[in-house]
Amino acid sequence: MGCLFCNMVEKKIPTEIVHEDDHTLAFKDIRPVAPTHVLVVPKKHIAATRELGAGDAEEIGRVMVAAAAVAKKLGLESGYRLVINDGDDAGQSVHHIHVHVLGGRRLAWPPG
Repeated sequence: MGCLFCNMVEKKIPTEIVHEDDHTLAFKDIRPVAPTHVLVVPKKHIAATRELGAGDAEEIGRVMVAAAAVAKKLGLESGYRLVINDGDDAGQSVHHIHVHVLGGRRLAWPPG
C-alpha cells in the first residue's frame, strides 16, 4: 500500500482535510493529543528531517507557511506548538515528514 500520507495526498484514503494547496496537505490527526491537532505534510515524499537537503528548503518552508495558515484558520490566536518527530525513538510512526499543529489548550513544557 505504500506510504500512508502519500496515499492521503493522492486521495486513496479518506481524511478530514483542513487545508490544501499545490505543495501541502493538512488534515486532522486520528489520535489527537490536544483539542486542535492537525498534521501538515508536503505532497512530495520526504521520509524525515535527516533526509533533507539544500534542495528541500523551499518545500519545507511551504510546510511551515501552511502550518501557520492552519493555526490562523483554526483560531489559535493565543498560541500553538509545532512539532516534528524524526525517527522511531522520537515517536515518528509514519515515515513521511510532517508537522503537528497543536493547540486549543495550554501546553506544558517540557513535553516529554
